[in-house]
Amino acid sequence: MVESAIRVVELSSPFTRFAGRILVGLGYDVVLVEPADGDPSRHEFGGQAYAHWHAGKKSVVLDLGAEAGRRDLARLVDASDIVLDGSAPGAEPVAVQNGSTVHVRVTPFGIDGPRRDWAATDLTVAALGGMLAQVGDPGGPPLLLPEGQAEQLAGVNAAIAALLGLRARRRGPVPTIDVSAQECVAASLEAGTLAYLHEDRVPPRPGRVHPLVPHGLFRAADGLLGGGLGGSPRMWDALLAWLVDEGAADDLTDPRWSDPVERKEHQDHIFEVVQRFLDKWTKEEFAVAAQARKLPWSAVDRPDELLVNPQLNDRDFFVDVVSRDGVTRDLGFGFAFPEGARVRDLAVADLGEHQALLDRSTVRDRPVPEGDSAPLPLDGIRVLDLTWVLAGPYCTRILADHGADVVKVESLGRPDPTRFAPFMHLSRGPHDDPDTSGYFNDVNRNKRSITLDTRSPAGLEVLADLIVRSDVVVENFSSSVMEKMGFGYERLRELRPDIVYVSMSGMGHTGPRSGWVSYADIVSAATGLTALTGWSADRVVGVIYGHGDIVAGLQAATAVLAALEHRDRTGRGQHVDLSQLEAMASHMGTSVVQATGTGRFPAPIGNSHPTMSPHGVFRCLGADRWCAIAVRDDADWRRLSGALGRPEWAEDNRFRTAAGRREHEAEIADTIAAWTASLPAETVAEILQSVGVPAGTVQNGRDLVESDPHLRARGYYVPGDHPKAGRFLHEGAPVRVGAAVTVRRAAPLLGADTDDVLRDVAGYPPESIARLRADGVLT
Repeated sequence: MVESAIRVVELSSPFTRFAGRILVGLGYDVVLVEPADGDPSRHEFGGQAYAHWHAGKKSVVLDLGAEAGRRDLARLVDASDIVLDGSAPGAEPVAVQNGSTVHVRVTPFGIDGPRRDWAATDLTVAALGGMLAQVGDPGGPPLLLPEGQAEQLAGVNAAIAALLGLRARRRGPVPTIDVSAQECVAASLEAGTLAYLHEDRVPPRPGRVHPLVPHGLFRAADGLLGGGLGGSPRMWDALLAWLVDEGAADDLTDPRWSDPVERKEHQDHIFEVVQRFLDKWTKEEFAVAAQARKLPWSAVDRPDELLVNPQLNDRDFFVDVVSRDGVTRDLGFGFAFPEGARVRDLAVADLGEHQALLDRSTVRDRPVPEGDSAPLPLDGIRVLDLTWVLAGPYCTRILADHGADVVKVESLGRPDPTRFAPFMHLSRGPHDDPDTSGYFNDVNRNKRSITLDTRSPAGLEVLADLIVRSDVVVENFSSSVMEKMGFGYERLRELRPDIVYVSMSGMGHTGPRSGWVSYADIVSAATGLTALTGWSADRVVGVIYGHGDIVAGLQAATAVLAALEHRDRTGRGQHVDLSQLEAMASHMGTSVVQATGTGRFPAPIGNSHPTMSPHGVFRCLGADRWCAIAVRDDADWRRLSGALGRPEWAEDNRFRTAAGRREHEAEIADTIAAWTASLPAETVAEILQSVGVPAGTVQNGRDLVESDPHLRARGYYVPGDHPKAGRFLHEGAPVRVGAAVTVRRAAPLLGADTDDVLRDVAGYPPESIARLRADGVLT
């Protein structure tokens, strides 16, 4: 890692700490401000939680309740570039006065709105943000994703916010950047809200089967497998041929199954046939055999099994955490940075080890430009978008939302399934119009579209001319596609020496499994996320929707912004070889460091929590209505006892500690459930929030759009007009650099901007464009 010129001050909370960790991975100098008894994570899992979240950071101790402590903090902030501020709204310990200091406020619900002061935990934000509603068995309770996924979504968005702030300050004073954890979750649901917005439909919890594509969880002889029928005719043909070769095809050779709609409508029968075939295989043997046929399957591995993943080890993904107690193996970062460098080890600071920084903190001489700060942070940056489906387009949507000119290259030879596949189309009308897909139109707003035959030499020449005039190229093809097209990184550098190239293949461009085929559910299976999502080791439910794609998109956007910042400082571009496997693995929290540092192997625990009790989801009045409740500490327990009408419980020795409450968990849960059953979920949440107990309704897509007064007050869902699909609401952007993101232009009609882009960007005269069209190059 190169020595950083960027100083970050972190006022930590569970919603900011991952942002600080990501910035450590970028090589930034992160200073953690701790209270006298240390950050709370120093006391979790024997200190291993602190090692995971804060290794590589410096430590200073400040009493922010005292005037002297706040003065020291103000001096430290004035000497810094970025402040990651996780303090509660209205309780900021310092006013960031310097217009060149990027102030990122990361809170559960944002810095304004009617619920800005609500108490929150990962569980309640996951509930209110919509995540809980789409994980779990149909008809069963909503299920929490493990390892603080809501907190980590807030963290990676906060890292993006910090990097956007660095760009914004080149134009003028940086406004306070507002990151709402609830909105980070609401923006991560794949089709969870889009199904309601575009089809008036609230999908039920899918259990072990993907709600859109024919994938799910299957049994193997020694565990579980993630996979399915694939997403293309080739994959179905290859799977069927395999079954035929093994004498296991049953009736699947019937011509009716050649129709993808028929396969989706009757996938239960196909899954039964496939399951009988899988019963004789071990999970690893089958995954390897399937991938040899380019079929998207993966073993469902536990976090401890992640440590022996040959792909992660070959690419040096893991880091060594070095403390006074020794060296512990831990998860690495979402991508190697800068210029392919890997962080090999991180030191765990002693409490207050870097106190001398307070004596050396002086305001940096960093004049603020007097220019207009109104333009969006990425105004003037051009991105050539070669991505499709979700992971890549989600990355480039973030860039487009914040001002980049994103030119999406499309081709009928490689059509985007979200435009064309009936089961991903999401529309109130017919599913045969590529311009009316709600899925495509939400994730591709604020972009332009050019259609190009990239299989022809003339089409590749056009692509080269566009690369010359682009700052960034992003693609999420399989690892060998760009090289086969003649556009490996060396060629891109010849065309544009300072190009920022971010590839987003499933496994990365190097390593023994670089050729493996990967979808979001495959990545979740391979990284331990699926294995930990369930009620016990024998009752795994898994995460089937595209959470892994969202995470990969967020990490890729982080990579683009970090690479642009690096280019501005050094003049050099780079290739960020982002592996979606590594991106998702980096979001697995303390799961690995627990195993390596304490010998405790994490297992599914449903909606329970290792330190909080009670902590769960309770049925309320009405069909499929639930409220999430989390008791963080003994003070919360006393408040909950009063709200339940059981004030004597606050003094009951059985319940005085979280450990004691866990011993009597069933009795407590039964009492809470009896109280919530006759009340609307919103009423339960409001009663508990009024006394300071974290609680939140489990909201589905309809609730988020129609019933959430906080999201409505903050204008989270953004209206926009589309020339073919009409007017509809779009998901908002969870990062607000001074103001909420707007839909400046609707998602493009297929190829609608081809002539404009070739004329204005590539400089082609009209006759050249006409000739290319006549020759079929502009498909």
